[in-house]
Amino acid sequence: MKAMILPRVASLTCNPRPLTLIDMPIPTPGEQEVLIKVSVCGVCHTELDEIEGRTPPPRFPVIPGHQVVGRVVSIGGKVASVNPGERVGVAWIFSACGTCKFCRAGNENLCSDFIATGRDANGGYAEYMTVPEHFVYPLPVAFSDAEVAPLLCAGAIGYRSLRLTGLQDGARLGLTGFGASGHLVLKMARHKLPQSEIYVFARSPEERHFALELGAVWAGESHQLPPHKLDAIIDTTPVWAPIVHALANLEAGGRLVINAIRKEDDKHSLLDLDYPEHLWREKEIKSVANITRRDVIEFLALAATMQLRPEIRLYPLAEANQALLELKSGKIRGAKVLQIAR
Repeated sequence: MKAMILPRVASLTCNPRPLTLIDMPIPTPGEQEVLIKVSVCGVCHTELDEIEGRTPPPRFPVIPGHQVVGRVVSIGGKVASVNPGERVGVAWIFSACGTCKFCRAGNENLCSDFIATGRDANGGYAEYMTVPEHFVYPLPVAFSDAEVAPLLCAGAIGYRSLRLTGLQDGARLGLTGFGASGHLVLKMARHKLPQSEIYVFARSPEERHFALELGAVWAGESHQLPPHKLDAIIDTTPVWAPIVHALANLEAGGRLVINAIRKEDDKHSLLDLDYPEHLWREKEIKSVANITRRDVIEFLALAATMQLRPEIRLYPLAEANQALLELKSGKIRGAKVLQIAR
């Protein structure tokens, strides 16, 4: 099979082609695994973090990709819940222990033995992959393969982030960063909180214009002051500075939800924190740690109900490096998806 493989940590600034297209054997599923023929795989900012070394080190060499859509072609001998021929999705969690207090409570995203798809186990930048049966998801028929791929991470993590804000309809929501996840959160928020005003902070005029097209009432740069204080803000950026600006824009008792697996190294921005301006009056900060199976299942049902379709751009598998470079440089509108099988 064809696969894009990451052999080592690399800076895309110095090495614009960190992934190598290779031929390798099709994997064989274990007793409780399924083999998937991959159709498409979404490209996520987390892949940049993995490639450039901002996450725990991947298992090298590794095939990235954790927004995977495909068809089951064979199953292990003890698989009971999935059948050959089914269209399924694979998300960020490849597996978890299933027995710790977090797994028992349905919070397998906090399991210390959590294994990440495309980081600790081979992912979907390939023609085939294997995955444990309990970590594949049936997909709504309303979506094409390319439409549903970004929903498996960008959409599901956005759903979790919106839920963690605790917002009631009519409260003001801010979104810092406006890539694949941000534009889906805006669409979700307009559906779930129709009386709420949504304010977007984005780095480029194109992103700000896109946000206004989708229904934001205001769009500006992260350092700009919106016309009102906000009851909650979801940050999806890879840097620290927007955190400081977001805290300053929160209403008393407001909550900042940080939806980022890592932040890039501009930590000097934290020195600008001023307690009365940024943290006083019972403001809260909450981080998002991946997604649970519950998040994916609930979100896919919601997305089908509201006919939530992401903006997408398709790339051949061999152009994965180009998609990553465009993501790093800020050419983001919507979500990027690798077309692997036709």
